[in-house]
Amino acid sequence: MDETTRALHEQARALWATVGCFVLGALAGAAALWGVPRPFAGDGSVIIPAALITGVIAGAAFVVSTVVHRAGETRGMPAWQVLVSNLSTVAVTVALAGVAALGVLLAGEVLASGLQGLELSTWGGAAFTGVTSAIAGRFAYRMGIDLSTRDLAALLFAFLIIGTLFAMITAGDPTWWERNFSQLGIGDGSWAFNGTLIVAGVLVATVGSYIGRDLHRMLGDAALRRIGVVVIVWALAGAALTAVGLFPVDTMRVPHLIAAFAGLLLMLVAAIISTRALPDPPRMLRVVTVTLIVAVVVAVLLTFGLRLFSATVLEGIVIALVLLWMSTFVQVLAVLAPGASRPSTRESLLHG
Repeated sequence: MDETTRALHEQARALWATVGCFVLGALAGAAALWGVPRPFAGDGSVIIPAALITGVIAGAAFVVSTVVHRAGETRGMPAWQVLVSNLSTVAVTVALAGVAALGVLLAGEVLASGLQGLELSTWGGAAFTGVTSAIAGRFAYRMGIDLSTRDLAALLFAFLIIGTLFAMITAGDPTWWERNFSQLGIGDGSWAFNGTLIVAGVLVATVGSYIGRDLHRMLGDAALRRIGVVVIVWALAGAALTAVGLFPVDTMRVPHLIAAFAGLLLMLVAAIISTRALPDPPRMLRVVTVTLIVAVVVAVLLTFGLRLFSATVLEGIVIALVLLWMSTFVQVLAVLAPGASRPSTRESLLHG
């Protein structure tokens, strides 16, 4: 089968997957919304059932695509490498489901402002759920075909942006921005922001796992110790981000602040050691990494030393800089790392 035929075959599969997701979403939506018409927004609306169904179908579409296209990816790998790969797949599945569900909730909040008073019948709600399921399912299915570190980074960006925007729209305190982003995790609607941080933390750790995968494909078993340090630091950074969501600032202020500052420090350490792990980092990447460190230090000094920035501005600057660095790093990895799977010859990580 030549490349053109293969590409057309994949397009056909993706189309059928989209149709299947629409049908499943519509049927599940009809079952969940059976009865009297429901409002588009507000109490008893169609949005929450539609979001839940869409999330489940997106996760299922990714799993199906992974099994169909990458079933042999772990063939020949030792048990520890298979375990890492499977755990990463589970984490991505959860993240995709979260992105899809939050995306529907965010879209619902935006559309509700222009569709006030709209009610949907059972079949209207089923059609809406089918459409959202088809869109999310197609996206998830495409990701499962050839999941890369760059795809995961893009998913992390999307998840953080969608989750934070939804938390802003539904925030109980409209003046949260006068203090810091952590205020979004307090009161009514706090689950959106805290849940976003928890899942994003898992996704950060998964990005670290895929960075380790790409480094192993480049450097082989001889660099496993160095690669292991990179993966562990990314996992700790993800755990710190998850802890920020688990410990709301209003009820557990000290653990929340410790986790927040630990997450910041660990992300900077992860950026440095990930760059140093490359055999010959491109000059562009070295410049971006140094810029990240210097800019974060300057922003911290301007915030806490000279009081020129608020905590909200500092958090926004740090997040933007880290995402900029990550975008550059995964683009470099996409160029340098081989695409083929590389089974390790070590049966255990503890013994060479």
